[in-house]
Amino acid sequence: MIHAPLTPAEARVLGTLMEKARTVPDSYPMTLNGLVAGCNQKSSRDPITNLTESQVQEALDGLKRRSLAFTARGSRVDRWEHNLQRALVVPEQSAVLLGLLMLRGPQTAGELRIHSERWYRFADISSVEGFLEEMRDRSEEKGGPLAVQLPRGSGTRETRWAHLLCGPVDMTEEAAPEPAAVPQVIGLAGRVSVLEEEVAFLRAAVEDLRSQLGLSQPGHPEPNDRA
Repeated sequence: MIHAPLTPAEARVLGTLMEKARTVPDSYPMTLNGLVAGCNQKSSRDPITNLTESQVQEALDGLKRRSLAFTARGSRVDRWEHNLQRALVVPEQSAVLLGLLMLRGPQTAGELRIHSERWYRFADISSVEGFLEEMRDRSEEKGGPLAVQLPRGSGTRETRWAHLLCGPVDMTEEAAPEPAAVPQVIGLAGRVSVLEEEVAFLRAAVEDLRSQLGLSQPGHPEPNDRA
């Protein structure tokens, strides 16, 4: 149970931890540098952010106080893990949907099913809708609703959903126009975006590891090798 709404930075950091745990498990738990890169990546994010190390650290401290994140043991530097499922007592499917909503903003059930492909494979859109409705109707005894269905905008065929981890959503805002059709597969542009995301994150992880080991950049001599 969350006793206070998350800040936007806390939601972005939490969503990034949840994403990388599933999509780049070799780099998880995450270092501060890796988290900064993951939070600020240009793909799979809405809005795009430019969080600093201090802002990400502050967000991690806030998540730790809420038992939503913790540091892993046995590491020379702090490595962070999320704890959303245990803290909120939700199944994996609900956690996946919350993570995507934190990273990409309001989405339709169809969009969530597509975007969740690398996190969790839902059988169909009805399954996605079922977990969204379960979070919407969550009782106060269990901590209250975690998601909300936004009003349908004029000319749209599907409603969008938003998470409530940052507090109530302004329901008076007009829903964004719905695309003419939701593709059933991720196209070439989407796959290229995913690959660019992974390369950027892995590059940041390598630089972080290089820094920890005291290694120089490729093509630059080590301090002890200089004349």
